[in-house]
Amino acid sequence: FNILWLTGLMSDWKTLQKVFKKQFGSELDHEAVLFLIGIQELGMVKTKFKKQEKMDLMHIALCVILEPYGFYTYTGRDADGWPHFKSLKALPFLVSKQQHRLVTEAIVTYFIKQGLIPDKDQ
Repeated sequence: FNILWLTGLMSDWKTLQKVFKKQFGSELDHEAVLFLIGIQELGMVKTKFKKQEKMDLMHIALCVILEPYGFYTYTGRDADGWPHFKSLKALPFLVSKQQHRLVTEAIVTYFIKQGLIPDKDQ
């Protein structure tokens, strides 16, 4: 456990929240951010999603953000244009705080790669 890493992660998360607040008028929780990532990765303009589609979008987002960690790999799109992923290895058992930290780190890494927030390591 590295406190400096955690401090940097939380700083990046706060930077990301400022971007969301400017764009959407408020900070977003993890579920809302995952939904946005899912929409972005889907790449389709649609104003309404059914409940199952919303769940699918969040699943897409989790696959995308956890792909760099070796948990998933992109396998292509189906006939309707929805991306699909293959599970490469099971996620480890994590307590709630560990899950939250992993998802936060993966979201921050995703938005650094998207160029929404600066990469402090470069």
